[in-house]
Amino acid sequence: MELRINRRALVGLGLAAAVAASSMAALRTDPGTASSHREAPKILGMPQVDNTDVYAFVSPDKPGTVTLLANWIPFQEPHGGPNFYPWDTGARYNIKIDNDGDARTDITYQWTFRDEDRRGNDTFLSNKGPVTSLDDPDLLYRQRYTLKRITPHGTRTLVSDGVAAPSNLGPASMPDYATLRAQSIAGVPGGGRTFAGQSDEAFFLDLRVFDFLYGGDLSEVGQDTTRGYNVNTIGLQVPQKDLALKGDPERNPVIGVCSTTDKFNGGKYVQVSRLCNPLVNEVVAPAGLKDAYNALDPSRDADVAPLVKRVNDPEVARLLQAVYGIKAPATPRDDLVQIFLTGVAKRTGPIKADLNSQVLNKDAGKLRPSELLRLNMSIPPSKDPNRLGVLAGDLQGFPNGRRLIDDVVDIELQAVAGAALSGKLVPGLTDKVDRNDKPSLQSFPYIPLPSNVAVNQR
Repeated sequence: MELRINRRALVGLGLAAAVAASSMAALRTDPGTASSHREAPKILGMPQVDNTDVYAFVSPDKPGTVTLLANWIPFQEPHGGPNFYPWDTGARYNIKIDNDGDARTDITYQWTFRDEDRRGNDTFLSNKGPVTSLDDPDLLYRQRYTLKRITPHGTRTLVSDGVAAPSNLGPASMPDYATLRAQSIAGVPGGGRTFAGQSDEAFFLDLRVFDFLYGGDLSEVGQDTTRGYNVNTIGLQVPQKDLALKGDPERNPVIGVCSTTDKFNGGKYVQVSRLCNPLVNEVVAPAGLKDAYNALDPSRDADVAPLVKRVNDPEVARLLQAVYGIKAPATPRDDLVQIFLTGVAKRTGPIKADLNSQVLNKDAGKLRPSELLRLNMSIPPSKDPNRLGVLAGDLQGFPNGRRLIDDVVDIELQAVAGAALSGKLVPGLTDKVDRNDKPSLQSFPYIPLPSNVAVNQR
């Protein structure tokens, strides 16, 4: 596919997107929770089902494949025993794909977990000696999982007895955690791979944005709030044809990605968490709508007027003007609607570039706006990736999917301040956290190994 990108027009895709995304969210009263880093009221007591981040990118070492990562259970202190951080055996963890642009899920990859617990009444420990392999008899507690691929045509079990990498208990219990993770990676029919287990928290940012936008004078920046914490990760790497509309990534290269969690409640599974683009529920949806957003299916986004209004008139832009004197762009913000709800293409809005809208798929039907993380699989991995992604002319970066190196906070702040309209970055508008403290790995699942060092040290 030929890509003609107006780089000036794309200078601020990030939070613009996030703003648009969230506003389209949901007004449901189902018992939903929040989707990213504890930002909605009901999720505070349900960390095991709390989505935190989603990543989608063309695999740098296997360009014919796509890697999808989704994280749960935020702010895991590495020394959080004795229970540490197991997956919820009463939940379904999903990564969903819309490949035709109608906002309805075409493919669901679904993981469910079960316990193998041999601790009984004999010990409070999860191991009785150094654990050197996932089948080591010294490992007393482990979890296994089943992975299914669900489409309108039926359900197929891809992995029936996978073993999740356990929480990193520490160097005395797990002297070579990298080996345990490597053993946990399972093959998927058709040439794919999957992984479930604990990882480093790769989302880098200064969360003091919630202290009146970095202290009211940008003095509260430069501190990576999530440094040293871990998360639970589900990863999947599959050939592009497994995700593309009609199995043809050349004709139909664009997909929309979202992760959700379903919790068994009242005799049925109910969606309680949702995460597509980063920072949508935190900084776009108002407090009263955050729980509702997580119960909403993307196919209903376009019907929710209060959240659509938040996209067209984002609160963050008004706060930047009030606190820092950065003039807010005129409303309605059609650029943000395009970036987050329809994808970027010449036919979808004011940004005249063909980047990541499903209207670029030759076999797609009518497009329905929805908040999804959209990825154009035809754009190859960047030889010199830039943390600012599309904003810096790196077309494989956020918001065209999301890589582990993408600085989504800086991208989104610039976008909501109007960089997508002006073509100019706002000087000094940054949280000054530019990279994760741990580098990404060179092969699947790419996300760094979990820490076993306490966050609080003297």
